[in-house]
Amino acid sequence: MGTPSIMLETHPGPVRIAGDRDALVSCIEACIECAQACTACADACLAEDEVASLTGCIAANLDCATICRATGQIVSRQGGASAQVVKATLNACRAACDECARHCEGHAEQYEHCRACARVCRRCEDACRELIAAIG
Repeated sequence: MGTPSIMLETHPGPVRIAGDRDALVSCIEACIECAQACTACADACLAEDEVASLTGCIAANLDCATICRATGQIVSRQGGASAQVVKATLNACRAACDECARHCEGHAEQYEHCRACARVCRRCEDACRELIAAIG
């Protein structure tokens, strides 16, 4: 049992984000993982010799990392989560993950860090989609 699951289990109040608890935990974990992967990918892109060709990828990585981090925090809060805000945040996260994955996929043949980051972004995009469906 990972930290997000433990924290949800030990929260004294009810889970306010309706839906499947497993989908919620998966989404929190995917957002945290994606924020880290995107931050690391942007850093790796900056270290590449052809950094000028990677500026769009770096920007997408940084945007995605920021949005994933915020999404993970918002869906972790159970005290007063608004379903409307949660869904809007999840949709923004899905869009950022898709954008970042497309940029990274464009460089995946040349850079292993972009290939790995694209996979993580697609997993996070899927986890956000599943949580949206679970919330209804």
